[in-house]
Amino acid sequence: MCLKCILKHADSCAHGGIYSVDHRLVKVDCSSNVNPLGIPRAAIEAIKKNVGRISPVYPDSECKDLKAALSRFLSVSTSQLTVGNGAVEIIYWFCQLYAKKRVVIPVPTFCEYEVAARRTGAKTTFVALNDSFRLDPNLLIEKSRGADAIFLCNPNNPTGMLSTKDVKKVIKNLDSSTKILLDECFIELVDKPEANTLIERIGEFENLVILRSLTKSFGMAGLRVGYSVSSPIIAAKFSEAKIPWNVNGLAQVAAIAALSDAAHVDRAREIIKKERQCLYSRIKKLENFVPIESDANYFLVRLKKADSTSFRDLMLKKTGVLVRDCSTFTGMDSSYIRVAVRTRKENMLLLRALEEMDDV
Repeated sequence: MCLKCILKHADSCAHGGIYSVDHRLVKVDCSSNVNPLGIPRAAIEAIKKNVGRISPVYPDSECKDLKAALSRFLSVSTSQLTVGNGAVEIIYWFCQLYAKKRVVIPVPTFCEYEVAARRTGAKTTFVALNDSFRLDPNLLIEKSRGADAIFLCNPNNPTGMLSTKDVKKVIKNLDSSTKILLDECFIELVDKPEANTLIERIGEFENLVILRSLTKSFGMAGLRVGYSVSSPIIAAKFSEAKIPWNVNGLAQVAAIAALSDAAHVDRAREIIKKERQCLYSRIKKLENFVPIESDANYFLVRLKKADSTSFRDLMLKKTGVLVRDCSTFTGMDSSYIRVAVRTRKENMLLLRALEEMDDV
């Protein structure tokens, strides 16, 4: 991965989703990589049932009931949990508290890490993934010496690749003074989440924060519910950093209801596993697209001829299908898009759109 690509995007951050373009044109959104089944029915019913009771009163600022539900769901203590207005809010707390001088970020990855770090005035050291989009753990360990904090993402976004073995190696070999944010927001949608999460080992590392989100796993992006698992000391500091009433009451009851339906995520995981392979194999047969293997509910596609921004815009205009332009990711050029794995019907529409664009 070239230094030029890293420097080009070091001051930019953009996201996918229908509001990144003219949303009136979007018929199928394959840019937003959330649970293809959407929000659980139980969460919708919880909102309907409680809207009259909850709307007139301030929400529980400490999210006590939601923390209790998360504690049961994850088998961790409530003292290790912090709830944010989406996972992004917790990223900003992390940087506010720990990103004082220098942070390390493997790239390409989720852009909000670098934006949050810049806001605290921290210097950012970017460490490029190799040509196969894999971590180099030894290089990362070397570059992280003396750093205040490091960001890791497993599976990584936008590549969708798991690097559990390498992530463990990095965490074990970092000085305890370096705080680590491990983003596991997509891990519940990979094939074997229990074999790849580090939540069960959180007690071994006082400097580790594990980030999760109901946005991705339970399809609740619009309600904004993220959480972290860490040492009680870090969790207490996060609680001090947050603003009052940061998670609204309807989001809290919806999240509690969603957590009671773990089977919803299990069903989505099975669909993703089957549909990802179908999408990958079909795209691989097209002349001008090269799909990159992934472990998650999304994957990269290299464009042989087109520029990713113009490709996204033209495909949306011609077909109503939206994909993620990856040129805005630090460390990536304009030859990649990211596609989300959706339902069979939506995936067939994506394939037809790509087939149509293959002839352009």
